[in-house]
Formats: sequence, structure tokens, C-alpha cells
Amino acid sequence: MGAKIIAGIVGGIAGGIVFGAMMHAMGMLGMVAGLVDAEGAGAGWAVHLVISVAIGIGYALTLGALRSGVGAHAGLGLVYGAIWWVLGPLLLMPLMMGMGPFPSIGEDQIMSLVGHLAYGLVLGLVFAGLQGRVPVGTSQDSSVLSDR
Repeated sequence: MGAKIIAGIVGGIAGGIVFGAMMHAMGMLGMVAGLVDAEGAGAGWAVHLVISVAIGIGYALTLGALRSGVGAHAGLGLVYGAIWWVLGPLLLMPLMMGMGPFPSIGEDQIMSLVGHLAYGLVLGLVFAGLQGRVPVGTSQDSSVLSDR
């Protein structure tokens, strides 16, 4: 397994834990468990973390090739999280649960957006860190500095 994929998996798990803690505090993990016709927070955690890993791998495959700094991956992660907010709880999840897509935006959806943004930010930061990225504006080649 490539280093990018591993970084996506680890970043996905890290982001999933942060977002999952938020969902756990709000009592939302039972609904996540319902995606696989299960019940309870434990099943919700399992489903959520599997989804988190899959989305982390997706990040690695789609955005991981970009040779960007930590800040860029933080921004990309935020955008990626926002995209998954639209795709997940606003489109796919309601359809999988027999509801119509794009439910009305209320407090639960706003908290879900915050959670998806947190997930994406942590994913991007962990991914960049594991890929050995350096902050934008610094040299990746230490020999450049030794010539001065």
C-alpha cells in the first residue's frame, strides 16, 4: 500500500475521531448506524469510521498528488469536508434512509457542516504531516540553505 493511501487512511481515522466525538455528544451516531440497518452508538462509530477511512482514501487519490504545503492541505481539507457535507448528509444519507434529498437546513445540518469541516481540516493536516510536507514558502531542499 502506498504512502499516500496510508496517509489518507490515518488522516481519515483522525478526522473521523474528531467528527465522531461531536456526533456522539449530539446523539447522532444512532442515525449513522441506521445506514446499515443497525442500532446504537457502537454500531454508529463503526459505520462512521469505515466511511471516514473511505473518504480519507478518496482524498489521497484525488488531492494527494498535489505538492502543497501544510496550509494548502488544510484549505483543501476544508473544501473537501464541505463537499462531503453536501454529498453525505444532504444527498446520499437521506436517500439511503428513504427520505428526499436536500432536507431543510436547520441546526442539525449546520452542526453537521461544522463537523465535516473539522473532519476535512484534520484530514488535510494529518495527510500533509504524514507526507512530509513543509509549510508554504520554505524550501524542501536543505542544500539551498547551505549555499548561502
